[in-house]
Amino acid sequence: MTSSHQHPENGSGHGPEHGPGHHPEPDALAHVHTHAHGPAAPVSQHLRKVIAAVLIPFATAVLVGLAVLWPGGAPAHERTGVGFDRQTERGEVVRVEQVDCKDVNAAQVPPTGDTSTPQGREAVNAQQGQCKRVTIEVTSGQDEGRRFTEIVQPDAPRQLEQGQGVVVAFAPDAPEDLQYSVTDVDRRFPLILLAAAFALAVVAVGRLRGLMALIALGTSFVFLTFFILPAILQGSNPLVVAVVGSSAIMLIALYLSHGLSARTSVAVLGTLISLLLIGLLGSLFIGWARLTGNTDDYTGLIHGLYPGIDMSGLLLAGVIIGSLGVLDDVTVTQTSAVWELHQADPKMGPRALYRAGIRIGRDHIASVVNTLVLAYAGAALPLLLLFSIAQSSVGTVANSELVAQEIVRTLVGSIGLVASVPVTTGLAALVVSADRPSAPGGPTRTGRGRRRKK
Repeated sequence: MTSSHQHPENGSGHGPEHGPGHHPEPDALAHVHTHAHGPAAPVSQHLRKVIAAVLIPFATAVLVGLAVLWPGGAPAHERTGVGFDRQTERGEVVRVEQVDCKDVNAAQVPPTGDTSTPQGREAVNAQQGQCKRVTIEVTSGQDEGRRFTEIVQPDAPRQLEQGQGVVVAFAPDAPEDLQYSVTDVDRRFPLILLAAAFALAVVAVGRLRGLMALIALGTSFVFLTFFILPAILQGSNPLVVAVVGSSAIMLIALYLSHGLSARTSVAVLGTLISLLLIGLLGSLFIGWARLTGNTDDYTGLIHGLYPGIDMSGLLLAGVIIGSLGVLDDVTVTQTSAVWELHQADPKMGPRALYRAGIRIGRDHIASVVNTLVLAYAGAALPLLLLFSIAQSSVGTVANSELVAQEIVRTLVGSIGLVASVPVTTGLAALVVSADRPSAPGGPTRTGRGRRRKK
């Protein structure tokens, strides 16, 4: 595929810089049409060496960091039986019977008969309703085939049905008839089906590019599961682990998804600079706001099991990793926009390319920042609802550590996203305008208007 079209109507095979009578607008459109469906024009050997001189030391440092910090697996500990830290098996509901709640003592009315409290009203409603006596059979583990029963109240958020798969917790130190209990439903099949539908949609629309993106996604999960989490549990600095792990994910994901090219390398540099800014700002404001990172039952359990983990560092690591996915999207889009603008009009200099690219970036900033804020707000919606019920003021809500850490997470990530647009656009404009390979057989102009041979 060439970088210019030949038009039979003008009887010439000249590029866009030739003669009076040539129409630059249609030819510029031809450039856009040509390159929208194929790879970017190659850059010169000299520029590839310059980019490699920056990226190879960075990639080498990432590999060294992986080798030094790579864990041998999560350290062992004695199970506490609390939350996720308990032994679980699979089970199945084999029988469901309707019983009177009074007969199975599902709830006790307060001795005073006070039903003014939520607990008292729930107890009365439970005694007046119909409960379920559910028989569950364990279908995995050493006690496969064993059965036990549970009582499900009518107002319980999780109702069980016959034939339904469940997750059961096993407490070996409890009395025999209390060793097993239902902790959740088994939802693996719908999740697997949804994941398969997602993969099919990505490959059907993206084809080979979509397949490579799925491979990159799988690689990200591998690094998260086998490097980042175990390394943090083994006591390595969470910030260092997050930076090394995120850099490895970024390099693999971007080059797998978008190819080994100068355009991708510019996106990598823009992402790296933005990640460093997010790390610096996150470290400053997490320390300044005195955020401990220990705000709920799960973080409290982690701190209890592994007291050596720096929980505020873990919070900062989460900010960096959480921002990486959106950063990739912004930097790749901005780099591609500048490349396409250059190919549509090769005479544009770095300033013109930057101005045009930043106009595109402003629209991207508005949509991405709004998306990031709403994503965090959606995740914290139950918490915000509790504050609304309590009729707390906005200042009180924002000052609580639970909400303050989400505010810091959102704003630090958003600043990094906003900064990535001018940084990446400027890098792309400088790189693409400093290197202009000529069309076969013809001269081209450099960024300063001089002609040179390829």
